Amino acid sequence: MRTAVVILNWNTKEFLERFLPGLSASMPEGAEVVVADNGSTDGSVRMVNEKFPNIKTLPFEKNYGFTGGYNRAFKALTEMPEAGDLEYFVLINSDIEVPQGWLEPLISWMDTHPDCAACAPKLHSWQDKESFEYAGAAGGLIDRFGYPFCRGRVLKRLEKDSGQYDTPAKVFWATGACLMVRAREYERMGGLDERFFAHMEEIDLCWRLQLEGKSIWVVPQSVVYHVGGGTLPNESPWKLKLNYRNNLLMLQNNLAKTYALREAASSPADLAARKGSREARKLILFRGRLDVLSSLVYLFTGKPKLFKAVRDAHFEAARLSSKVTEEELVGFLSSHKGVEPPVLFPRWIIPLAMIKGNGIFEYLRKRI
Repeated sequence: MRTAVVILNWNTKEFLERFLPGLSASMPEGAEVVVADNGSTDGSVRMVNEKFPNIKTLPFEKNYGFTGGYNRAFKALTEMPEAGDLEYFVLINSDIEVPQGWLEPLISWMDTHPDCAACAPKLHSWQDKESFEYAGAAGGLIDRFGYPFCRGRVLKRLEKDSGQYDTPAKVFWATGACLMVRAREYERMGGLDERFFAHMEEIDLCWRLQLEGKSIWVVPQSVVYHVGGGTLPNESPWKLKLNYRNNLLMLQNNLAKTYALREAASSPADLAARKGSREARKLILFRGRLDVLSSLVYLFTGKPKLFKAVRDAHFEAARLSSKVTEEELVGFLSSHKGVEPPVLFPRWIIPLAMIKGNGIFEYLRKRI
């Protein structure tokens, strides 16, 4: 088993029944589909074992979230005798439809680009197959304040795919809805950060990989189709809380290191660490103020549950906080000499998108 394509399932039996046949039939030699189950109560595992006996299942006793579930699935796979040659670990949602030949371009890209730690296909909407899909579109970016957006998706605005992103491109992050990661890099990074549980964990992983000098790519010769909202609906207060909380955790994990690497080009390590730490604290504080403003918008527009979700996100982020010290930054810089700092989009995407309207995509294509 050179490539493990792993669905992490939680009570999505209907999606498995609909999309597993096509996914299984699309596997080239050396690739296998595995269903890891996060304690589902809808009979998912029994159905897979009965209807798809050729597909391995990894049943877990409870819901460990996207992060814990995939980390446990990876560990279980690496302990299998047939996984001795495992090179690529593919995270794929149960609500994704794949065409024949979708996997081979990703494997080929990784085979020929050893500096690439993770890559993804273009993500299209299953409901409107000519349009990009919210969760990843044609690859992700992050603005200066930590807000993620995509080539082909900004805020809730989506582009039609007319071939404008048909050249392989280096991106800041690639979607966890369908993400190929080099197995040794996934292991070296300790997998996904389990504090996140779900949402933005793949952005954090991609950021951490770049801090190790690796690259993230979108390979547009591969396209898959995503239903979206298969586990949590978009209006869920819990989903909103996870997004706000995990965005803060992600900034704490990576921002100081990114700034310190930038400063290290012209300053000694101790000064670069001090500057990087100070700038990261300032930005995270400012981001917190932006979050307060957005929570007040929810409150004054009659959405008290969403207001509470943002408030709770900040309480939980403070409880789960694991900040990088200046001493740790000095050690990081000494062992990462020559690593280029990950590049954040230099403007704030939210007001920019509101000003540019439908012209935001053309504007971005000229600058990224």
